[in-house]
Amino acid sequence: MNATRPALIMQRWNAVQYDVLPELCAELGVVTPKLERIIYVLEWARIEEFADDSWDGIGRPPHVRAWLANAFVAKAVLGITTTVGLVERLTMDKTLRRICGFPPFAKLPSEATFSRAFAQFAEERLVERAYEAMIKEHLGDQLVGHISRDGTAITARERPAAAANAAPAPRKKGRRKGERPVKQAAPAAGSPIRRQRGQTLPDMLAELPTICDRGTKCNAQGYKTSWNGYKLHIDTADCGVPIAALLCSASMHDSRAAVPLSHITKQRVTNLYDVMDAAYCSKELHDHCRELGHVPLIDHNPRGGEKEHFEPADEVRYRERTVAERTNARLKDEFGGRNIMVKGHAKVMRHLMFG
Repeated sequence: MNATRPALIMQRWNAVQYDVLPELCAELGVVTPKLERIIYVLEWARIEEFADDSWDGIGRPPHVRAWLANAFVAKAVLGITTTVGLVERLTMDKTLRRICGFPPFAKLPSEATFSRAFAQFAEERLVERAYEAMIKEHLGDQLVGHISRDGTAITARERPAAAANAAPAPRKKGRRKGERPVKQAAPAAGSPIRRQRGQTLPDMLAELPTICDRGTKCNAQGYKTSWNGYKLHIDTADCGVPIAALLCSASMHDSRAAVPLSHITKQRVTNLYDVMDAAYCSKELHDHCRELGHVPLIDHNPRGGEKEHFEPADEVRYRERTVAERTNARLKDEFGGRNIMVKGHAKVMRHLMFG
């Protein structure tokens, strides 16, 4: 797979290295390596092209949303945890201010303006649209060998739904005089994966739980860990680039995100192998991968029976799944995945997508 596209990378690198950086250094002084990294990220993401700056002429003109979107990207690259810290850094660092697009001597927007802009970006799905366009532009015509699918815990500063909605006081058996019996909802027929295979992508996404609740899973050492928040499901290509992501409730099983995530990935890139761990082991998922024209490489879950091992060649290919673990670790360690100060599914998802 030629996912790096060296000719295009060198063209972008030369444009930044010999045109943008010398001009910035002449105007503002030294540009640190971290600030250079922000320039490269903004050059590739082009998120300002998706920011809506429309104004109907009523009230005070809003601040340019493209500048604010660039600032949130810089916040993720620099590892700044709060909006207050971002505003303070922009106030002190005139080079960063110019990189994001703010005029050198104009007053910076307030913290409240940044918060309102972030809420608008969350509502408009700004980052997802920009990221989807970037993936299709640079990897859409490439043949991806393996897509590694995995879910990772996302801790949020929210009360889980079970604690927020306390159970009502128990009532005595029987019903009051004149009260009609409550009809219980019939359980869904078949497994969720089998039902998803007959649905459209919007219907699948609408059924996925997105509330903040409590999740439990086994870590790499075999110990159970629990957290309050969400679970981020990511499809990662061989080159380490995340192709698609879904944020769901922490308690949702990983396998329920596999079918909708595979459809989103298929709309963006073409891949050969679907690589997943034992949490995704099911006949329905094997059949679904083959329907998409992919070869499933799913670790076998014995469920109390005898463990089935890969063939030697498949065992070598399955090692590609480590790229998913590295993607999860980098998102948390370098790009704000461990420090989430916003609340609500939409805002948490946008915070992670900026990273």
